[in-house]
Amino acid sequence: MTGAKAMIYRFPNVFGKWCRPNYNSAVATFCHSIARDLPITVSDPEIELELVYIDDLLEEMLRALTGREHHDQTDADFCRVPCTHKATLGQIVTLLRSFRAFDKTITMANIPAGSFESKLYSTYLSYLPPRQACVAFKMNEDHRGSFTEIMRSDGFGQFSVNISKPGVTKGEHWHHSKWELFVVVSGHGLIRLRKIGTDEITEYEVSGDKIQGVYMLPGYTHSIVNLSETQDLVTLMWANECFCPDKPDTYFEAVDQT
Repeated sequence: MTGAKAMIYRFPNVFGKWCRPNYNSAVATFCHSIARDLPITVSDPEIELELVYIDDLLEEMLRALTGREHHDQTDADFCRVPCTHKATLGQIVTLLRSFRAFDKTITMANIPAGSFESKLYSTYLSYLPPRQACVAFKMNEDHRGSFTEIMRSDGFGQFSVNISKPGVTKGEHWHHSKWELFVVVSGHGLIRLRKIGTDEITEYEVSGDKIQGVYMLPGYTHSIVNLSETQDLVTLMWANECFCPDKPDTYFEAVDQT
């Protein structure tokens, strides 16, 4: 007898990066197979698992080493990891397939920080073959430049990258409710806004030399002009909601009507 303190933990299903697939973890097997478009088998999608993320488990182990372990509220003889998650096999597979579909849909599920979804996505990404870490986005190109949607979600809106050729003006429209934030990251441009029904124009000279954001206000027609004669204007654009063709909330009107 050494007098050392002993603690007994009962761990539920552990998941996280680097777990061996096709062994004793359904999550690892699903992540590995879905990331590679391999078939999976789900015997009963309604089976519910209690899961603990490896980082949460290790955090509890570090607490235990300093005498701050958590005890099971129903059985004080045992210790527990305080943060676990419950999900059915069907829910897990549905989430993983939505992650896999991102390359084509660029639609991201709502993933709150610290949620099971966030931890599962981190786990899924760790199983991607390195050559799949590059995502090709669709560039909508014309003589004015290009517009490329990067990511969309019902929770945080839509991110896009806009490239304007030298001398080109884009925009010339307004929104009833939608708002946007323009951030020029390269080049030299001019953002112009005018409240509908008024004549006063507000201008912001912007460039990649000084990163700043300009809001496109609801009810203001707006445009962005590339002032350079030689350099493309590159703008990161965020909209608070995803573009919907059936309800675009976009009305064309020139900023300068003189």
